[in-house]
Amino acid sequence: MKAAILNSPQDVLKHPLQIFDVPRPELAPGHVLLRVRACGVCRTDLHIVEGELRPRRRDLIPGHQIVGDIIDGATAQFPIGTRVGVSWIGGIDGTCWYCKKNLENLCDAPVFTGYTVNGGYAEYALARSDFVFALPSTLDDLQAAPLLCAGIIGFRSLRVAGVEEGERVGLFGFGASAHLAIAVLRAWKCEVYVSTRGDSHRQLARSLGATWVGTELDKPPVELDRAVTFAPSGDVVIAALASLRKGGVVAINAIHLDRIPEFNYDRLLWGERQLRSVANMTRSDARDFLQIAAAINLRPKITVFPLDQANEALAAVKSDSIDGAAVIQPT
Repeated sequence: MKAAILNSPQDVLKHPLQIFDVPRPELAPGHVLLRVRACGVCRTDLHIVEGELRPRRRDLIPGHQIVGDIIDGATAQFPIGTRVGVSWIGGIDGTCWYCKKNLENLCDAPVFTGYTVNGGYAEYALARSDFVFALPSTLDDLQAAPLLCAGIIGFRSLRVAGVEEGERVGLFGFGASAHLAIAVLRAWKCEVYVSTRGDSHRQLARSLGATWVGTELDKPPVELDRAVTFAPSGDVVIAALASLRKGGVVAINAIHLDRIPEFNYDRLLWGERQLRSVANMTRSDARDFLQIAAAINLRPKITVFPLDQANEALAAVKSDSIDGAAVIQPT
């Protein structure tokens, strides 16, 4: 099969991913073998490819937003030919304190798709059968792929922030995840305030029903009940904190952050304002979000890249040169 292989992390502009012919994965107990139809491109992939996340293995195939057909290892729930999705959490140990407390997203020994095990920048992929998800039939392969991390983790971010119906919610950054989260917020009758760089991102936010849209330097015109940050920037976290009412919550949706600058506690955090981090996702988050996505007829905005342009897809994510999500189509 053809696959994009990472041997040595480096700047994506140096094309660290190389396309090789490699053996198809062999079926393992408790797993399913998938023919990959599409794989979404996530900013976490960029952190992995550029080495901002410590390498966990050599000759890695990245990609953790996989849409594929089961061609081997079928179960009663998922027969041969079933179209399923795979996300970032590819498995847990099931025995640690967090797993026993129903906090599987914080598992001490997790499997990360496209990081600790090979992912979906390939024609075939292996996945644990208890960590694949049925996909809404109303979504085609390319539309479904970004839902499997950008969508799920955006939805979890709203949960971590404690968003309630009708609240004022700020989205700081407006890429793949935020442009899906806004659809959920609109369904919940929330007012959405978007601060983001890039005129095209601001235009997209307006077209998707944002109440107010500004640049990354602009402050929303009202105090926010909740905010979610999507950029891997500590400056953005401070901007979100500065926009909160007393008792408000900022959820940081980033697996990697550059740093958080020194800030004024009395002005920005006092008053029972809260900072929370969003760590991974649970299978419950995935199932609940996919059900909501089908109910509200969620349609991601996508840009498609062939497998041999995986580096270019990641570069586009890095430069924010596309609106919505990037998706790799192997064939």
